[in-house]
Amino acid sequence: MSSLLTNSTAMTALQTLRSVSSQLSTTQTRISTGQRVSTASDNAAYWSIATSMRADNAALSAVSDSLGLSAATVDTEYTALTTVIGDKDSGLTKLQSLLVEAKTAGIDRSKIQADVTQIQQQMKATASAATFNGINWLSTSATTPTTFSLVSSYSRVGGTPTIGSITVTTANYSLYTSTQTGILDTAGSSSPSINTMSISALTDSAADQTTLDGYIAQVTAGINSVASAAANLGAVKNRLSTNTDFVKSLMDSVDRGIGQLVDADMNQESTRLSALQVQQQLGVQALSIANNSSQSILSLFR
Repeated sequence: MSSLLTNSTAMTALQTLRSVSSQLSTTQTRISTGQRVSTASDNAAYWSIATSMRADNAALSAVSDSLGLSAATVDTEYTALTTVIGDKDSGLTKLQSLLVEAKTAGIDRSKIQADVTQIQQQMKATASAATFNGINWLSTSATTPTTFSLVSSYSRVGGTPTIGSITVTTANYSLYTSTQTGILDTAGSSSPSINTMSISALTDSAADQTTLDGYIAQVTAGINSVASAAANLGAVKNRLSTNTDFVKSLMDSVDRGIGQLVDADMNQESTRLSALQVQQQLGVQALSIANNSSQSILSLFR
């Protein structure tokens, strides 16, 4: 039956054209954004997961920055500690050899003391200079915190985030303190500290030789203590380096996970775009043919 009021063929063609146009619009949006799920209306579950994972990645990025700052701080303190330990020409190692040399009978110990004084001053200057971002663990004051927490990781289980940290105790690395309780400025019960010991007045007497033996033992103990502190910081340094690499790898993994959820397959979308464009053109032609079919009714009245 042909009807002027109801053109079912045109209505079917119009519905098909609308459907194709809607799919074409969706495909064009995916191609322009590069995402299969760009809004919650595309896929609420995947969009919600991707949003949470992006937030986690932002937190991991902050952890990565914090790890870089912590690593720089630890590296500064570690470098200063190894400098204080020194070698045959500097630091505690040189100081020890000078004291052994001072055991020689008839030697001018005042000349040796000149070198000792320079080493003492240099070690203290090194400790004072070991400052990064206002933090110094080697030369501390009453206002220096007793512990520092270095952010090392971030994780989230469900809705509960967890921030991991490495705790550093300042006293383990303090060479000089305002209360003179550091590794190098702590005085013994009957002997001065490494920072203030002097041998210029010592002689070849048995008592003074015993004093020198005590100084040598004290410096040797100081070397062991500073080396232990450096080894501890070295372990922290390695842990920070490992965590930095892990966090970067984890961020890449999260990015890949987000991509699996929301990224569009551009090869697939390109093929679909071509197909839908052809369908749209055919739909327009079909609608045009359906609309023109009504014109044939006029011939019945001629």
